Amino acid sequence: MNQLLDINPEVAKALAENKPVVALESTIISHGMPWPDNAETALLVEQTIRDNGAVPATIAIINGRLKAGLTKEEIEMLAKAGQSVIKCSRRDLPYVCAKQLHGATTVAATMIIAQLAGIKVFATGGIGGVHRGAQQTFDISADLQELANTSVAVVCAGAKSILDLALTREYLETQGVPVLGYQTSTLPAFYTRSSDQSVDYQLDSGKEIADFLQVKWDIGLTGGAVIANPIPEQYAMPEETITAAIDQALAEAEQQSIHGKESTPFLLARVAELTGGNSLASNIQLVLNNARLACEIARELA
Repeated sequence: MNQLLDINPEVAKALAENKPVVALESTIISHGMPWPDNAETALLVEQTIRDNGAVPATIAIINGRLKAGLTKEEIEMLAKAGQSVIKCSRRDLPYVCAKQLHGATTVAATMIIAQLAGIKVFATGGIGGVHRGAQQTFDISADLQELANTSVAVVCAGAKSILDLALTREYLETQGVPVLGYQTSTLPAFYTRSSDQSVDYQLDSGKEIADFLQVKWDIGLTGGAVIANPIPEQYAMPEETITAAIDQALAEAEQQSIHGKESTPFLLARVAELTGGNSLASNIQLVLNNARLACEIARELA
């Protein structure tokens, strides 16, 4: 066991008994939503996972300790601290641990800690990817490289719609990361149910997805998989509304020279403002939807 890792007793017991566990990230708490929506959503997602027969393991760094499973108090502390908490990807973990700081984990860092703890399934909102204009900026999320190397399945509503979806798909293909569509043949784009990009394979049940993952890992093919789960129809946003908001947010980010790890929180917050908060409501619903599918997959794997 890694000496910097603390596994919550409830999570440790479930893992020891081969019961289903679903990992959750913490950037969505500190950087993805305002207080108190962030704490309420995090606790609601955990409850949804329990209601669907699995144990939630929200992942973060507290006082330099890698945490697989947070207490209610720890979730609320991260939620209140908000963007003052360091947003941690792979490169940031050594610094935050060495300095004994708090860290909120991105998709990449959550996958690393989940794998250390022995958790195979992770539910999030959307993965990072290749940013628009990456031909000039080389702005590519570390999430994609982590998916190539770390054996954790990521259930998401596709890639965040602020990204270049075609380049994101190309990058995942180059890295050998399978993109599985849950009951869909096209890649969902976070707030919308479809895009002009296809998935590699459409699979229509949690059991089919679990069978795919088990065979992948049994063959010895390390790395994760993207499980693309479209946002429920009633919460999807009109494509023209979200496209207009994203285009405006991207233009503002460029004017304000916002790049790197600051860009995604800025863009998501600005899109929420420009859509009158509708995108925040959609964001919450798609995370809950992903949590339910992740539970189904985790139950089948267990």
